Amino acid sequence: MARVALVCFGQPGAGSFNAAGEAGLARAAAAHPITARVLWQADPARRTATLAAAAAAADLVIAHGGQGEAAVAEVAPEFPAVCFALTQGRIEGPGIACFEVLQEHSAFLAGALAGWWTRSGVVGHLSGEPVPPGLRGRAAFAAGLAHARPDARLLTGFCGNQHDPALARAWTAAQIAAGADVQFTMLDGGRSGATDALRAGGARAIGNVLDWTDPAVLAPGGARAAILPGDGVFLASAVADNGWAVQAAVEAFLAGAFADRRAGLADAPVVALALAGDVASSLGTRLVALGAEVASGRVVVPEQFAGQQWHPGQ
Repeated sequence: MARVALVCFGQPGAGSFNAAGEAGLARAAAAHPITARVLWQADPARRTATLAAAAAAADLVIAHGGQGEAAVAEVAPEFPAVCFALTQGRIEGPGIACFEVLQEHSAFLAGALAGWWTRSGVVGHLSGEPVPPGLRGRAAFAAGLAHARPDARLLTGFCGNQHDPALARAWTAAQIAAGADVQFTMLDGGRSGATDALRAGGARAIGNVLDWTDPAVLAPGGARAAILPGDGVFLASAVADNGWAVQAAVEAFLAGAFADRRAGLADAPVVALALAGDVASSLGTRLVALGAEVASGRVVVPEQFAGQQWHPGQ
């Protein structure tokens, strides 16, 4: 029986990204003969050591998130008999495969929605660590915003921590004070702080990873839990269910076809833009048409952003 270890860079019970990854592992364990365990590491300085500990007792190690790129590149050569999967990352090497949901696709649509929806003409974006997947998501959101409303002002910031609600609350309140009436929130455990500030400031949120417009979202282990107040703060969510990447990694390993795989808008509902009920149907129709252009490749989503970074006080 194959031994699979999922390494999550955060804390148990906090954040949709890691919860979705856990859910993907649970689905894989229910469908295939594997033993599965989850290791947690919130300290960036301990990522390499945690991956090495996982590899010492596993046949397949899944590093969940782009934060794991450097650690996988360092650890994999030390364990040539172990396969290493990286979700939301892009590295190469013996025994390494990358499994990615293209957050860029739904983020581009989220940017277009923000541009067509904003009343103030000022739009926020907030993430934590500026890791490559987060940078690509930001670039896509900025491009979608420019597509829909070229004159909009984008306040884009990386606060430095994906999992700090107080820090996210402070940055979000500052964006609202600077005029933002909608924010693309690319956080994990810190999302609740940003959401609180948006609610208090009368602004709207665009979530990511899971469908935050639904008051029941995935909790760790795949259970359903009502964790949102249902008060309409979420305008939309750029769905990119990375649990697919975890499950795909397990299935590719078991099938002896361990190679990179990606899923985008053409693979809905894994990647999609979910809309709140108060989004006008005419706007939804425009977004569906734009999504078809992205999925077909007729609209190319950029991965680089050349604009200005924003910090509180600007």
